[in-house]
Amino acid sequence: MIELSNLKPSTQRVKYKRVGRGNSSGKGTTAGRGTKGQRARTGGRNKLTRRGLKSLIQPTPKLRGFVSHRPKRQIVTVAQLQTSFPDGATVRPSDLVEAGLIATIWPGVKVLGAGAITKKFTVLAEKFSASAEAAILKSGGKIVRLTQPTRTLPKRTRSTT
Repeated sequence: MIELSNLKPSTQRVKYKRVGRGNSSGKGTTAGRGTKGQRARTGGRNKLTRRGLKSLIQPTPKLRGFVSHRPKRQIVTVAQLQTSFPDGATVRPSDLVEAGLIATIWPGVKVLGAGAITKKFTVLAEKFSASAEAAILKSGGKIVRLTQPTRTLPKRTRSTT
């Protein structure tokens, strides 16, 4: 039966090393801090005063080229439209989210012309590639260009009272 007197910890406890208790203890004299220097002193090591340029540069990633932080439009191909929607459908960005072709509507949707299309669609999107536009119009569909969805809040007007 489990009682309070029977309980033992799940892991063995390791006795910590007592430093500065004489040379026979194994951590005497300098107490494992080496000899002299800022790291050997009491209150040292926290804010090391001498940091060279190399130690400041080393943590930065070694990436080449340019990384743009501008949000990218969600991309859909005409081949995905062909497989996901019936003939004569009106395809809106919200329909693309429901179909699982894109994650979000913001910052806009771009339709690319990869693949073949035979169905007639009315496609509403912010951008179309030239090949996608030609493929949709050739199959008898229509394209509607939407304005860029804004994600900014309206400016606050100052009250004059």
